[in-house]
Amino acid sequence: MRVLLIEDDADLAQALTAALAPRGFAVDLARTGDEAEAYLKDGDYAAILLDLGLPDEDGLALLHRMRGRGDTRPVLILTARGTIDARIRGLNEGADDYLVKPFDVDELHARLLAVLRRQGGYLGRSLTCGRLTFDLEIRVAHVEGKTIALSVRETELLELLLRRAGNVVPKRIAEDHLFGLGGELGSNAVEVYVHRLRKKLDDASSGARIETVRGVGYIIVPKP
Repeated sequence: MRVLLIEDDADLAQALTAALAPRGFAVDLARTGDEAEAYLKDGDYAAILLDLGLPDEDGLALLHRMRGRGDTRPVLILTARGTIDARIRGLNEGADDYLVKPFDVDELHARLLAVLRRQGGYLGRSLTCGRLTFDLEIRVAHVEGKTIALSVRETELLELLLRRAGNVVPKRIAEDHLFGLGGELGSNAVEVYVHRLRKKLDDASSGARIETVRGVGYIIVPKP
C-alpha cells in the first residue's frame, strides 16, 4: 500500500520510511508543498502523512486546497503543534487524524490502519476474488486457508488490483504504486510482476484471473 509523506526533516522522513516498509507501506516523500502537489496530481495513494511546518507554506494551506478541490484521500497530520487550538484547527480543515511529534511508530501505524478502515475504499479486513482471499491486516493471500507465497511487490500489485476488482488499473498507476513516481523502469517492469503474480494465482487454483487490457492496464476478475 502506498502513502505520501510530506515532511522536510530528512532524518525523520528516512526513519518513518524505514519503519513503515516492514508494515506493508511503500512511501513517497515530498519535502515542500509544491512537491506534494505534483505527487498528489499523479500518484495513487491510500493516505497522506502531512507535516505542517513546510519550508514553502503551512501544511494547513495544502490541506485546505486538497479538500477544496474534492480530494477525499485520508490525511494524518504529523506535527510539533500540540495545543488544543492547533488540533482543532487541523481537524476542522479536514484532517482525519492528528498526531503530535514525537510519536511512537506503532501508534502511527495503528492510527493509519484505523483511518483506512473508516474510508469507503478500504473498509473491511479482507478482499476477495473467486476463491482468493487477501487479508488486509497481515497482507497475506490465501486460497481456502492455504497461503500463496508472494514477494513484496507481488503483494502490492495484488492488493492494488483487488481494491479495484472489476475495474481496469492503468499501467501508469501500477508503475507508480510499485516503483514510486519517477523511478527508473524498464519498458516491461510491470509486466514481469503481472506475469509472476498471474502464474502464482493460476498454480494456486485461486479462481481469480488477471487480464491485460492492451494499451490501458490490468484487471482482476473471477474466472467463469
